[in-house]
Amino acid sequence: MGRGKIEIKRIENTTNRQVTFCKRRSGLLKKAYELSVLCDAEVALIVFSSRGRLYEYANNSVRGTIERYKKAYAESSNSGAAAETNAQYYQHEAHKLRQQINKIQQDNRQMLGEGVSEMSIRDLRSLENKLEKSICRIRNKKNDLLNSEIQYMQKKNEDLHNENAFLRAKVCENERAEQLHINMMAAAPAEYELPSAVSFQQFNLMESSHHQYSHQERTTLQLG
Repeated sequence: MGRGKIEIKRIENTTNRQVTFCKRRSGLLKKAYELSVLCDAEVALIVFSSRGRLYEYANNSVRGTIERYKKAYAESSNSGAAAETNAQYYQHEAHKLRQQINKIQQDNRQMLGEGVSEMSIRDLRSLENKLEKSICRIRNKKNDLLNSEIQYMQKKNEDLHNENAFLRAKVCENERAEQLHINMMAAAPAEYELPSAVSFQQFNLMESSHHQYSHQERTTLQLG
């Protein structure tokens, strides 16, 4: 049969307690040695018996391992203290932000007329002044937008007027050019009719001279 589990409590019998201490101390030292060798760990073991005797084991140095432990403990304590300080700071900031959010939400409800029955006369007057200032800013902003829109429409109308005037001037110019072209075309035939009139006049003169010569010739014939 295997060994049964024993109850972990102080052994009252002094002899049994001493025997158990020796056995388990040897096993503990053996385990510390195996741990340091197998896992390349820095191990320091200190044991005081009930009679005050010291038993120790260290693969490096008990004092060096203790100093290393103190340094690591100090660093962990500082980091823990810093973490706690940061946690307290963030908690404080979160609390302030929650208060600001609640204040803003309350102001918004009051702006909408909710919860005003619980407000004092002083708070109501302050709220009224805020609303009047808000309305004044809204009206000024609306007037600025309207003025900007009016200026834009005026500028657009002015551009349209200038474009219309330009188009009218262009049409007038085209009409004048067309009328000038018509006048030139109408004046062109008169210039070419002048030589025909002169030729016709010369032909009439020649014809009259021919008739005159024939009359003289007939007169001479008659006299002869």
